[in-house]
Amino acid sequence: MSLQWLSFPTVAVLLLLHCVLCQGIGAPRSLANIVSVQQGGQLNGTNSSSPNGSGVTPVTLADDGTYYIVLEAGLITFRATIDTGSADSWLISTACTTPTCMQVPRYPLQYDSPTFVSVNNNASVFNLSYADTTAASGFIAREAIQISNVTAPNQAIGLVTNSNVTLVDKISGILGLGFPRLSEIYASTANATPFFATLASQGILQYPIFGLSLTRNATGTLALGAIDVSVVQNVSNIIWNEVVPFSPIGTQTNTSGYFYWSIYMTGFSVNGTSLTPIPTYPTPTDNSSVALLDIGTPGIYGPYQDVTRFYGLIPGSRLVDESGQWVIPCTSSPTISFTFGDNNTFVLQPTDYIIGPAASNPGLCLSWPKALPPSSDGVDWQLGTPFLRTVYSVWSYGIDDEEPPMIGLYGLSNASATVESPTAVSAFLSSVSATVATVLPNYVLATPSYTTPPYTFNTSVPATFGEIVASELATSTYFPILASPTVNASALPKVYDAYTTIYTNSEGQSVTSTYHVSDPTTALGVPPGWSGAQALGIPYFGLSSSLFITVTTAVWILS
Repeated sequence: MSLQWLSFPTVAVLLLLHCVLCQGIGAPRSLANIVSVQQGGQLNGTNSSSPNGSGVTPVTLADDGTYYIVLEAGLITFRATIDTGSADSWLISTACTTPTCMQVPRYPLQYDSPTFVSVNNNASVFNLSYADTTAASGFIAREAIQISNVTAPNQAIGLVTNSNVTLVDKISGILGLGFPRLSEIYASTANATPFFATLASQGILQYPIFGLSLTRNATGTLALGAIDVSVVQNVSNIIWNEVVPFSPIGTQTNTSGYFYWSIYMTGFSVNGTSLTPIPTYPTPTDNSSVALLDIGTPGIYGPYQDVTRFYGLIPGSRLVDESGQWVIPCTSSPTISFTFGDNNTFVLQPTDYIIGPAASNPGLCLSWPKALPPSSDGVDWQLGTPFLRTVYSVWSYGIDDEEPPMIGLYGLSNASATVESPTAVSAFLSSVSATVATVLPNYVLATPSYTTPPYTFNTSVPATFGEIVASELATSTYFPILASPTVNASALPKVYDAYTTIYTNSEGQSVTSTYHVSDPTTALGVPPGWSGAQALGIPYFGLSSSLFITVTTAVWILS
């Protein structure tokens, strides 16, 4: 690669920064008088020999209500939707020429990535279908996937050759953060664990956790291997919930294990009136209702037997369509809450769960939750982003033979806070232009009834709540921190989402600036060395974030 059309001072700065920054975190003295980075966080890990440790990256709300992060696949930058309800990761490739594919940056198959590894000569196929009837298909390959400071080498991903999945905001694919048993790629390809399972099973992280902060109007964070303590002010207030194990599907395996990021819901309430969930399959689920926590679901869903009782506590509410959508009077706006375990309750204000007023009747507001028919996997509730925005969530992957997977929830609002007034709710909905273009029926819809399908899982192999399994989780070289009864959350690694830079300007003055993590400035979908005029982002890989020092001079990069 050669650089042209660069002034001498710019070249000198680039070369100097390259020489300094390539030394990474092991060379702070080399930064003296040039650039000093004071990280806002520290790492308290139990696996300090790990090659990457931990990192934090921005999480951004997309126009379709999902959230995305920026990753590198073979040194090429892409945006990918994060999803805890699936386990497969895929990117649109240049072999996909459907209208939906052509709208986003694509992984260039003609690029000779030094970290690309073919699987079965690109003949191992995958086919994924989604609840909205869209689908994506292609072939399986291996590529180095990097997020912030953390790299999963030789990661099995799907490269899409055909898709009608609608992607917005230049998002090129999905990063599935689920368990291996949920992965089609894992089921069909040897040694093809999903992304987070790769990090956990190879001991790459400081600890096998990721933390998630979602926001509506600002940048959130995804912390890998650590907790973002710029959000979590007191780790002792994190409420830990053991993930629900499942029996195997059919004869797929003869052991139970972990399938979904799901926990037991023990109650829900409206304005303080509590109700107990009614599970669809009480026998295999210990007479408890299973709730899936899903970053990829921009809503809240429950079974008809619960959602009907829920709206029965809100006068003036009614079912308005066959999709299970209810409306409530916009002036009523009670608080709602969900309870897990022993009275661990999390409260949602009206602006957390109200979707918006109906255009045909602005006095009635569409609302979460929506109702769904019974699901054969026994998952009754899906708590998506409207719920996850109200908490900081910590997803602990579990350790083979040592510790079950757990989800930690840290409430971001005071449960005793004053209920938002109708005026405040109206002002909020107006500010976000939340009016829904829909016509409500002028008659009362009857609540539908459904036949419960056979249970999917093979209960002849029982699953025991809290069970510690021998495989498919993190490597047993980790020392357990969250195993009860001696939970020691204070020992979990910690990062901040902010950093401070101190540098000397051309006048010899010391300049200090504080930044929060932000998306890198590199072009999406463009391999290193390919033609393009762009701002050149140079990453500094520090302890808790990636600092990008941008040279704004136009740079022509020629192969």
